[in-house]
Amino acid sequence: MNLGSLIDGHPDDAISLISRGRPTTYGALRAQVAAMRGALRDSGVTPGDRVALLCGNSRYFVVSYLATIGLGAIAVPLNPTSPAPELESELAVVDPKAAVIEPAAESAWNGVDKSKMRSLTLVVTTDGSSIAGGSNIDALLNHPPVDIVDVSPNTPAVYMFTSGTAGAPKAAVLTHCNLATNIEQVDEVESITKSDVFYGVLPLFHIFGLNVVVGCALSMGACVVLVQRFDPATAVETIAERGVTVVPGAPSMWAAFAQMPELSADAFGGVRMALSGAAKLPEAIADHLNRRFGLKVYEGYGLTEASPVVTTSVGDEWVPGSIGKPLPGVNVRLVDESGEDVLVGDTGEVWVSGLNVFSGYLNDPQATSRALTTDGWLRTGDIGVVDEDGRLFLVDRAKDLIIVSGFNVYPAEVESVIAQHPHVKEVVVVGTPHPHTGETVRAYVVTRDGVHLDEDALVDFCRSRLARYKCPSKVLFVDQIPKNVSGKVLRHSLK
Repeated sequence: MNLGSLIDGHPDDAISLISRGRPTTYGALRAQVAAMRGALRDSGVTPGDRVALLCGNSRYFVVSYLATIGLGAIAVPLNPTSPAPELESELAVVDPKAAVIEPAAESAWNGVDKSKMRSLTLVVTTDGSSIAGGSNIDALLNHPPVDIVDVSPNTPAVYMFTSGTAGAPKAAVLTHCNLATNIEQVDEVESITKSDVFYGVLPLFHIFGLNVVVGCALSMGACVVLVQRFDPATAVETIAERGVTVVPGAPSMWAAFAQMPELSADAFGGVRMALSGAAKLPEAIADHLNRRFGLKVYEGYGLTEASPVVTTSVGDEWVPGSIGKPLPGVNVRLVDESGEDVLVGDTGEVWVSGLNVFSGYLNDPQATSRALTTDGWLRTGDIGVVDEDGRLFLVDRAKDLIIVSGFNVYPAEVESVIAQHPHVKEVVVVGTPHPHTGETVRAYVVTRDGVHLDEDALVDFCRSRLARYKCPSKVLFVDQIPKNVSGKVLRHSLK
């Protein structure tokens, strides 16, 4: 098998992608992927090698991704807008043989210490480049093609960076079987057809965009309209003009649509399936969209380590607030602190098993053992409750994870960066509610010897080292951090 074959078997003249207004047929996409496979192979990329993808939502990302996994190599999607220090730490973990870089990532790439990437032999750029020695991708797409490589189902296909169930970001190892299984599980419920057109604004360096949008759509011969950045007004126009039928998004996208009084009642008349995931969708927004547009936004639940979808409310009665029922082949338990199943109506931590569940974190056996039980159950850290009809509802998180516009932010990572500032003595980071992004990051800081620090300067300090969504939107300077008698920080009191 090879997940890269998901584009095979569809009519040559059917449209697979629309990127920057330019359509690409399945026939052209297969030819470009085969050429890119040849270029990567002849540049020394072999099965098991890593290829870093620092690209936004573009045809180049899709071609590079499918070519990489088609060779039996491992794709490593990274946020192209991340600052150099963040990219450097991630690249050092995976040590890529090749990197595909779009213009937005060039500045950060140029600031990365390349000595930490001992295996790097090929740098591919997608546009006019300031990167010395970079090969232009359009030239590579004229390379002689090579065939796809057959691999074992348990061969890693993707290293996807995530905060995991605890701690700093780490690379989740997702196999060809994990990803292909979840595509099949989703399709069994959502019944995607070759007539569907997906709105592809979810970032492809995020597992929701990579496997739910691109993976599910292309495997069924549907079309994906790739969108580089979200603008609510332009989005509504694109959805209508392109005949979009499936709109997956994070709650922040649906909140933006709900706050557009100028939209007509039939603005989403052609949409047959509206999906929300990555974070909880406020019930007030779901109700508003339904009343105003007749649009039922179906929530689901997933996480990177499950490739990602665990539950969906598609195909069931629409109940705002419910994240639905487990997909076929996905097992879900709610357990107490002793690992015992709770009764219906009682809360418990969500545990997940199935062929879609990952094999662990790259080179991190301790984190893997914390996330996976010895018999293969994934401990999600999320607290849920199930009703008499089997519908799951999330009620809390067992850990300190903050979710900003669907992206995971762990306080420990942000705290470690802020603590590097020479005038910071102590820092604690918490999440606070936000009407547009679900949550936002807030930092409480104690300075050294009462030194005055400027809030904006400290936020800029973070932005030079972290992706923007991880940076605090508010910094509060305090005399002390609340702690209990044993010295543990009382995060709840700060929230």
